[in-house]
Amino acid sequence: MSKKRLATVWLDGCSGCHMSFLDIDERLLVLAESADLVYSPLVDAKIFPEDVDLTLVEGAVSSDEDLHKIKMVRQRTKTLVSLGDCAVTANVPGMRNPFSTKSVYDRAYIENVTLDPGIPGQVVPRLLPQARPIHEFVPVDVFVPGCPPSADTIFYVVGELLAGRQPDLSPRTRFGA
Repeated sequence: MSKKRLATVWLDGCSGCHMSFLDIDERLLVLAESADLVYSPLVDAKIFPEDVDLTLVEGAVSSDEDLHKIKMVRQRTKTLVSLGDCAVTANVPGMRNPFSTKSVYDRAYIENVTLDPGIPGQVVPRLLPQARPIHEFVPVDVFVPGCPPSADTIFYVVGELLAGRQPDLSPRTRFGA
């Protein structure tokens, strides 16, 4: 039996979903029996590979960089999982949505800065007008709410998907927990 190719991606979010993934603890070894982690902020790979079987995506789409990344990830992934409330609903990153991008930049880089205020023209990705959930840009196969989802839920979802089964999340998840 050949191993599946697993990836995780972090867009605009707090990394809490990745921390829950790590909280799977020794059960990561169980997952490693059927999958190789080929891309993640937790490993050294710099370029998202082709032919990924399963990708867990944390965070909202908030910038040009996020948008480019999620489209590429979707093209190269068989099963895409929207992991956590930010990916599913835009949650915390979406709190900026009532404000213009100009006012967000001004607040972050001019109003709250005492030394050399100014909006960066490089390094910081250009914000989209609003932070939006992943499914508004690309098709999503599985939605896993939670802020963050528990390690048990993530282990269950990944295990089921790696085994070729669709996980039943109805008794296991809810928003914000």
